[in-house]
Amino acid sequence: MKRVLVMPDAAGVASVTAARLAVTLVDTLASRGRAHVVLTGGTVGIATLARLNDSGLASLVDWTSVHVWWGDERFVAAGDPDRNELQAQHALLGSIGLPEENIHRVGAAGAFSTAEDAAADYAAQIEDAGTPPWDVLMLGLGPDGHVASLFPGHSGYEASGVDAIAVHDSPKPPPTRVSLTLDAIARARQVWVIAAGAEKAAVAARCLSGDRTLPGAAVAGTESTLWTLDAAAATAI
Repeated sequence: MKRVLVMPDAAGVASVTAARLAVTLVDTLASRGRAHVVLTGGTVGIATLARLNDSGLASLVDWTSVHVWWGDERFVAAGDPDRNELQAQHALLGSIGLPEENIHRVGAAGAFSTAEDAAADYAAQIEDAGTPPWDVLMLGLGPDGHVASLFPGHSGYEASGVDAIAVHDSPKPPPTRVSLTLDAIARARQVWVIAAGAEKAAVAARCLSGDRTLPGAAVAGTESTLWTLDAAAATAI
């Protein structure tokens, strides 16, 4: 079952998700001793990380036992502001004492000649870490129903048998990306989809009704699936 939480606005989505992430990580560390969290970029995803940092809740987490991953990354140079990991670094990761070896970045253009090489390296990182069942996997939702860099009608949406793929000709710039596949996402214990804005309302409703032409409808956690929307994104549910 997919649970839906509706907040008044985007700031509310970020705040409640930040609080939930802190509590979930504390609980996971208490029960398992280690946590693997997959972050998302986008306006609300980065605002969530900034809220976690600004609220002081991040100080409750033993970050030395947390491993951080990304659902997708833009295949651009390491210092490019479009990089999800760079935005996350500025919003949270650079402020919490997270060990460098616990940050599992997708390879950047320049370090790898092709997105395929970067995807293969990311898949190898996942395998080297024991192919973890992610404790929390966060996803934004695009106005076309995409999650990570899996787009409706795009070949990457149906990729299987691997954990990470190169994505070319993305409908959303930049055109070249690396993404987790649905197979990799499906290992997550908890999947959280966060979205805000009236432009997301129609696709959020379609995803929640099970329209599998949209990648957002295909993601679910093995233990729980939570959609946190603002009021504008929830108007068509």
